[in-house]
Amino acid sequence: MMQTILVTGGAGYIGSHTVLQLLEAGNQVIVLDNLCNASQESLRRVEELTGKNTIFVQGDIRDHTILELLFSKHKINAVIHFAGLKAVGESVEKPLNYYNNNVYGTLKLCEAMNKYGVKNLVFSSSATVYGDPVALPLREDMPTGQPTNPYGMSKLMVELVLRDLYKSDNDWNIALLRYFNPAGAHPSGRIGEDPNGIPNNLMPFITQVATGKRDQLSIFGNDYDTPDGTGVRDYIHVEDLAAGHLKALEKLYTGPGIVTYNLGTGQGYSVLEMLKEFEKQSGKAIPYQFVPRRGGDVASCYADPKTASEALGWAATRGLAEMCKDSWNWQANNPQGYNS
Repeated sequence: MMQTILVTGGAGYIGSHTVLQLLEAGNQVIVLDNLCNASQESLRRVEELTGKNTIFVQGDIRDHTILELLFSKHKINAVIHFAGLKAVGESVEKPLNYYNNNVYGTLKLCEAMNKYGVKNLVFSSSATVYGDPVALPLREDMPTGQPTNPYGMSKLMVELVLRDLYKSDNDWNIALLRYFNPAGAHPSGRIGEDPNGIPNNLMPFITQVATGKRDQLSIFGNDYDTPDGTGVRDYIHVEDLAAGHLKALEKLYTGPGIVTYNLGTGQGYSVLEMLKEFEKQSGKAIPYQFVPRRGGDVASCYADPKTASEALGWAATRGLAEMCKDSWNWQANNPQGYNS
């Protein structure tokens, strides 16, 4: 049955890959995005790849008028909520922006959903809600910690708000997806990660060095308690991540109440391992330098993906080689991102 899904932040990196899979699965998709870290060109290319159209609205989730318009005009079945600011370092410098966008923005969205009886929500949370891990791998039943930066704290605050919302009204079905570090791109090389300004993720830094846009990679810290001293993360292919959102959406239609899933691979890779694999896949040398640790970073972070596998029938199928290969394919074909 065709469903109408509102995707906030749907023109962004993970959003655009998820919109593509939603369209392929036969859904009608409405995208709300303020384009502060996205390009409408991504959606044009998604439409080109799928042969299907989206409804695009440029606007902000904090704008009551736009939300009223969307929910009154369209019969929306569910919302996938990506819209938010996501740079750890920037959040330390500009905490108010992060709380305003990520927490207040979600409150406004939920108020509009509540008013119009739309009570199915997939929320893009983050592994940062665990804080500095007490044990690895990270499991959903572990207590959330004290996130080490305002970005993570804003995601945890939203999780707490959504839990209270569900407690007050059990008609809601909410999936909190805590994800780890997205990488890779659609295998066509037509859509991928194209950050405005300074990237938030490791992979675009590496690809920008490979294309000559940057002279070298700065690696934040080489004195962590990890095998090679650089930070270890659970990198997950964006196509696998997008597929996890569709599985979570299916789960919502069964009426599970509020559920929490880690979307990760369970495998941690260091910055240097990622860099070496990228060199292998691209045939490019990536010069790098070590610089001091970045505020708000933890040494290691990787998921136990068992709960998502059992509850959703979902597991990541693509490894580091594919992430590097697809990222390079995207960047090599689009050296200026969506302006290429």
